[in-house]
Amino acid sequence: MTRILRPILPLLLAALLGSIAVTPLHAQAASPHPWSSLDPAQREVLAPLQQKWNSMSPRKQTRMLKRAERWVTLPPQKREEVRQHIARWQLMTPGERRQARENMRKFQQLPPQQREQLHNTFERFQQLPPAQREKLIREWHALPPAQRLHWDERHGHDRPPPPPGSQNHR
Repeated sequence: MTRILRPILPLLLAALLGSIAVTPLHAQAASPHPWSSLDPAQREVLAPLQQKWNSMSPRKQTRMLKRAERWVTLPPQKREEVRQHIARWQLMTPGERRQARENMRKFQQLPPQQREQLHNTFERFQQLPPAQREKLIREWHALPPAQRLHWDERHGHDRPPPPPGSQNHR
């Protein structure tokens, strides 16, 4: 038995001492990142948050730093899309944001095949001429919620309904 324990004894000892001497992982992630500690590239990307930065939770700071890292790798077209999404989000009321989060939660709970189908329908909707999209949205808003569930029956599967979030903008 000593021959078995002898090779792993240093590893066990190191693990034991390491667990005592090392800060827990959850505490490491919670350390704040003061604005002054950010490098110039991070400051440039995160500039809109400068006034709030030091009052943000360390967890949120870490999340934003990770997003900033991804941002610099995005092609210009994708960056513009993200900017538009952010601008739309900032224009939303707290109630609309809550509803958007709830819709996203529901979407994520759908089976992958149904999520893919909805994504494809939305893509087709985006390809329609603006006038036709507006017309469909007006028709959608005119329907009572119960009838919205049967949109595809009324219009056929070739005509997609308006995007899911549009139902809340009456």
